Amino acid sequence: MTAEDLVAACRAVAAAGLSPGSSGNASVRVGDRILITPTGSSLRRVTPEQISVLAADGTHLEGPAPTKEWAMHLAAYRARPDAQAVIHLHSRAATAVSCLASSGDDPLPAYTPYRVRMLGRVELVNYAAPGSDALAAGVEAAASRNHCLLLANHGSVVCAPDLTRAIDLCEELEAAAELTLALHGREARTLDPATAWG
Repeated sequence: MTAEDLVAACRAVAAAGLSPGSSGNASVRVGDRILITPTGSSLRRVTPEQISVLAADGTHLEGPAPTKEWAMHLAAYRARPDAQAVIHLHSRAATAVSCLASSGDDPLPAYTPYRVRMLGRVELVNYAAPGSDALAAGVEAAASRNHCLLLANHGSVVCAPDLTRAIDLCEELEAAAELTLALHGREARTLDPATAWG
């Protein structure tokens, strides 16, 4: 994967309305290096020349200063050796659900078999300030168990084997969050995740 591939993924999630303003960040792992969006960038406007390059230990190797959330991305990669792409968004529905849910719960009920199959269990990570070591630690612990996370009062993180899958997961997560909000407070039927897909 290249900086151009990362920029194309950023454009895709922005075009889908999942990255308002200058929020959100994304990265890919290429060998022992991490290509990551820069601080203060908009996912709809970032260019390949603006992509920052980090070593696996977080050392800044090339490009402008990385997003302040860089430690969270590295934590996700440590937790998931299979992941080659990480996307963090502040999309409207997922962020809203992250404000409603209680710690320890799966914040997205199993309303459909597709939500169960595509996302698996979604874990809510306790609130910690953006860019903090505490947030990175919370993401690392949760990502070792789940590839889709909600960050309390903050947004979402998805970890995937490639950028195409990461984009799909971002869209699936937002759709599940929209459904959760639409049914919030109603006596909606849920599925047993163990048998929902058959």
